Amino acid sequence: MKLAAEPKKIIAGAIAVCWILYQLYLALISPLHPLLQNPLHLMFALGIVFVYYPTGPRWWRLIDGLAGGIIMFIGYYYVTETERIQTRIHYVDDPTQLDVVVMFLLIAVLLEAVRRTLGLNLLFFIVFFITYAGLGQYFPGWMKFQGIDLMQFTELMTMGPDGIMGIPLSTSADFLFFFIMFGAFFAEAGGGKLLIDIGLKFSNARSGGPAKAAVISSGLMGMISGSAVANVTTTGVLTIPMMKKAGYTPEQAAAVEAIASTGGQIMPPIMGVGAFIMAEMLGIKYTSIALAAIIPALAYYFSIFLLVDFIAKRKNIVSTEAAIAFEVGPILPRLYLLIPAVIVVYYILSGSSLMRAALLGISGVIIVNFFNRTSGLSFSELYNCAVQGAKQAASIALPTAACGIIIGIVIQSGLATKLSGVMIAVGGNNLLIALLLAMSGCMLLGMALPTVAAYLVSVVLFVPTLIKLGIAPLPANMFVFYFGIIAQITPPVCLASFTAAGIAGANSWKTGWLAFAYCLVAFLVPFVFVYHPSILLIGTVYEIVVNSAVLAVGTYFLAAALAGYLLVPLYTVWERLLLLAIAILIITPELVSSVIGIGGGVCFLGIKYYGKKKALSNL
Repeated sequence: MKLAAEPKKIIAGAIAVCWILYQLYLALISPLHPLLQNPLHLMFALGIVFVYYPTGPRWWRLIDGLAGGIIMFIGYYYVTETERIQTRIHYVDDPTQLDVVVMFLLIAVLLEAVRRTLGLNLLFFIVFFITYAGLGQYFPGWMKFQGIDLMQFTELMTMGPDGIMGIPLSTSADFLFFFIMFGAFFAEAGGGKLLIDIGLKFSNARSGGPAKAAVISSGLMGMISGSAVANVTTTGVLTIPMMKKAGYTPEQAAAVEAIASTGGQIMPPIMGVGAFIMAEMLGIKYTSIALAAIIPALAYYFSIFLLVDFIAKRKNIVSTEAAIAFEVGPILPRLYLLIPAVIVVYYILSGSSLMRAALLGISGVIIVNFFNRTSGLSFSELYNCAVQGAKQAASIALPTAACGIIIGIVIQSGLATKLSGVMIAVGGNNLLIALLLAMSGCMLLGMALPTVAAYLVSVVLFVPTLIKLGIAPLPANMFVFYFGIIAQITPPVCLASFTAAGIAGANSWKTGWLAFAYCLVAFLVPFVFVYHPSILLIGTVYEIVVNSAVLAVGTYFLAAALAGYLLVPLYTVWERLLLLAIAILIITPELVSSVIGIGGGVCFLGIKYYGKKKALSNL
């Protein structure tokens, strides 16, 4: 095995191996108490971050060394003080001076790690809430509260299950680590390439083939990776140039790739990290989350697929082998590479623990790789894959731990309850107004924070209000989850759209707004499943079938309006606006509006069909 001579890679590899062995111990031998298990999990993540993301100037590297020493000291503290921490009476026994020192040190290194990996937005957000915790009595109006003193803050942050060491970090330590590892191994061992090739192979080469390839490939990859930006960089480098070559503008190609990649986080069976955390927060099986997400996810991808098909027909984009070379290898001989993914899905659906499903999936990848004589990974490549997987796992452990600071303060200060009162007062118990306010808040958070962080903060700020207004916990959580994800493709901050624009050589701003328009169905679906939970498979078979069919019809007309094509090109603005209004009426979860919309849609479709038939007869 060839290891780079750079100390950074050697140290990072050593930390990654120790972290993997630690997680395997928890999974296969014996789990630890959460107040020992979670801190050690976080220490490994912090160690990876400070090695992979060093400070800039060389003389600043002393900070990295100091941070490494602090991380080891904190780990030593939790190991040696574990019995006292676990047996003390929470909020009764006073923290010691050592506890206070460790709290300060842990928050300091955690905030610095956040700055290096997740940027200043989340850092400023956390600092604001820490300031609010200490100076709450000086805040105006409904935000005012007595504040949290130093001892209470220490208890809250580092010595109990409500702060940094809370449920989100537990989720990362319990099973997210293994799912991220599975994704890293599966993608590198050929599974990722196979999913992309399947999308390329089975897309229609006669009508917008490259764009359909982007939709299928990104959707399939998203089921495994659950990361919008990662999907864009993986599939976009192949599909975006093909879309441009076929006749899509750079902005259209980038927008299609961005929205297709973003949808991976809502596409079962393996959704975004937030979906796993949602299951833990709700105390239900992840299977319930995945099943509930099926119809909304299908509606999302159905709209994108129709959209690219209609755009191709409107622009007369007809791909030929001469124009587009998919260059896809044989699919059937490589289908065995999907066995690990099938294993994961099977065990998830059969009710096994998520940790068990992920571990069996990783084992499946390694076994399948062993029998892959042609393109299997060598031992050194598997080692590098494990190191990269640990790096990705650290990028999840950090925001979950950092958001624990915000969640703890919001709960302790009663801010969520006060915000609920304000939203209800503004909306006058009007559910639609409350939903619009929650949507706006989730979008703002999603623009500023990573998806996981945006979901976690939205849960404590907005979900209590929605539940008070009569929404069931699952639809309320799915509502904020959706809008936290959609923010990834909504201007002014839309990382997935900007990344795709960079690959396409497109205008970032135009790409962002075009992606926003293309995924309009994603803005409507959450309102539908709040009013009609049957879309989340909650209700009778009749309700599920009828409401899903209405959503499908509305989605069809919506895609036609956005693309400007319904049997024939729609060249006038008023036609497209009328069709857009019809689609929104159909999707709107009210019987009267849906009936009016469907009637209008049938008339519109009939007029265009008659016009097309008449035009053909005159030729």
